Amino acid sequence: MKRRNVIKGLAMLPVAGAVLPAQSVLGNSLAESGSTALKGPEAVTTAASFMADTNIFRRIGVEPVINCMGTYTIIGGSIERQAVREAMEAAAHNFVQYDELADGIGQRLADLTGAEWGMVSAGCAAGLKHITAACVTGGNPEKLIRIPDLTGFDKDEVIIPRYSRNAYDHGIRNIGVKIVHVSTPEELEMAINPKTAMIYLTAGAASETGQPLSLEVISSFAKPKNIPVLIDVAAQNLTIPPVHLKRGATLVAYSGGKAICGPQCAGLMLGDKSILMSAWQASSPHHGPGRDNKVGREEMIGMMAAVEDWVKRDHAADWKKWLGWLDTISKKIAPIEGVKTEVYEPAGLSNKSPVLYVRWDTNKLNINSFELAEELGRNKPRIALASRGETDGISTVSITTGQIQAGEEKIIADRLFEVLSKKRSPRPEMSAPSANLAGLWDLNIKFFSSNSMHTLNIEQDGNWLSGTHKADFDTRAVAGTIDGNKVRFESTIKIIADNINYLFQGTVSGDSMSGDIHLGEYRTATFTANRRKSTPARKRIQIPAGPPLAT
Repeated sequence: MKRRNVIKGLAMLPVAGAVLPAQSVLGNSLAESGSTALKGPEAVTTAASFMADTNIFRRIGVEPVINCMGTYTIIGGSIERQAVREAMEAAAHNFVQYDELADGIGQRLADLTGAEWGMVSAGCAAGLKHITAACVTGGNPEKLIRIPDLTGFDKDEVIIPRYSRNAYDHGIRNIGVKIVHVSTPEELEMAINPKTAMIYLTAGAASETGQPLSLEVISSFAKPKNIPVLIDVAAQNLTIPPVHLKRGATLVAYSGGKAICGPQCAGLMLGDKSILMSAWQASSPHHGPGRDNKVGREEMIGMMAAVEDWVKRDHAADWKKWLGWLDTISKKIAPIEGVKTEVYEPAGLSNKSPVLYVRWDTNKLNINSFELAEELGRNKPRIALASRGETDGISTVSITTGQIQAGEEKIIADRLFEVLSKKRSPRPEMSAPSANLAGLWDLNIKFFSSNSMHTLNIEQDGNWLSGTHKADFDTRAVAGTIDGNKVRFESTIKIIADNINYLFQGTVSGDSMSGDIHLGEYRTATFTANRRKSTPARKRIQIPAGPPLAT
């Protein structure tokens, strides 16, 4: 196992303590709250404890997952720190006036982080929505209640660099603003006008210092015109003071349920107090467009506790512990012939925890990375890890440590060894196609509560399928296979900031086929398709010998 850049990896861990008072404001109240949260050292998970029938999820038939992926919302984000759970339990025992609570937490977050003000939202995306509302309304409630109809508003445009478009900016679009794209500083300068309410960007390579549209460059155009700059750093480690505010951002948005390990349904907004006061006004418990993004007193106090815990945490010790877990996994699978491991230690702030890459010759072990990930993810004990695909016959999976719990590294190591060391026969060749699917097909897709009529135009070359899929709004390419009477094919809709994969799986019978469509995060649909029977029109075409002689 290779270990690279250990010192470099630790160098960018957050600086703690600069603005933190000696004692947490929650210190006494937690002790007095009667909290039932577990005290003492970190509990260690064993195979027996993880598989216990008493697990609360198994009571409703849901199988829990060991998380080697990182802070993905689809599997729960992060595990809340013990201090967070205790704080939320303490907050559950009293009522409180929410505006007073928001003011108290706003000031406390400012004291903890060095930002001017802080706000807790119902997740990071909700925070983006509230801040956008604040920037188009300026805190004027008469404007607020008219969102998303921005008719007559002074400001209704948000500038976003093309590199920053993403699925989460739906939170911004939900306000009803016009999105203006820019790709260069020149385009940014031209796009800024009196209607510009805000500039939004995401953290990443393209926004780093020295890039053409870095945060610093964007800020240099925005600040002279008093245009707020919001940077989305959802998955990043919190820095004290927030480095992005120092680089020129007006506001910075974190996910509470990612690296900070606060409540999964909370977001942390830091920066300009006047805008954050307007953003709070635009969120629940107040009525208007943000009422649907309610954040409870428990989550608000829990998010504050997560920040208090963050600035006190021994991040270097966490890093050392994570590396030790990867070492345990690597040593366990090292004896398997053809398996190699490598540790990667990210130096940036996003998704910052060590990662173990496991690689092997696909043809030697007769299993690829997708199949391994499916085997571990669908069978008990369920383990979610990332398939990195196959390149030149080498399959790769990755194991991210940040949300692995103590003891789970041994379960992961044992399961990896079990699956990778298993003897398998080579994958059989595909069977001869049972049908020729070439031609037009009328495709009926049944979603949860509606049906759509689409069209397939299929070309076939032996076992291989290609062609087009005409859907509700566009036509896109299709590719796949027919193996005997089994069909599998894929089409993908790609629009700015979003994409949806249609993964068809079914059987062919004569001039019809049927099956399921895997839609990723949007669950599944079913389909039936029938070959179109109509005969193409036959018509002789006559070509004039020159320009028309009459019109």
